[in-house]
Amino acid sequence: MTPRFFRLAAAAGTIAALAASHASAQALTVEQARAIVAPFYDALNAAPGRDAAALVLAATTADWVSCGNNDQCSPREKVAPAIAGFSRAIPDLKWEIKEILVAGDRIVVRGEASGTPAGPFMGVPHGGRSFRVMSIDIHTVRDGKLTRAHHIEDWMGAARQLSAK
Repeated sequence: MTPRFFRLAAAAGTIAALAASHASAQALTVEQARAIVAPFYDALNAAPGRDAAALVLAATTADWVSCGNNDQCSPREKVAPAIAGFSRAIPDLKWEIKEILVAGDRIVVRGEASGTPAGPFMGVPHGGRSFRVMSIDIHTVRDGKLTRAHHIEDWMGAARQLSAK
């Protein structure tokens, strides 16, 4: 079994635990959840010329944090400009929401990112190749805005695709 399998299995376990732990909380509808996360994914999909950082700030609370591997969390003041940088590095970046699950105040998004980097990316020299990877995001919501995000993306899979001969 591959490391990717174990990461995805762990993410699925986390999703199941969240659903069980928040079963008694009043859940958002899928439509409400989609409306809450849509501005954040608009930021991820922002074409050059759009202010992706402003979209992130509009979608999140002032104390929002983004947590990746090993629960390393960064505040929105650091993350918003980084998300804006994606549109420069990958002008055709498309981050598609494939599925939304709701568990109390949590919104789980199974997504897919695809694009063609405009130059070197993730240590891979520019070769004009594209990538397509899966992502899992677990967003916590407060007062209709995102207040925390835990996320995992298969960036090693993207690097493999970009370096394939």
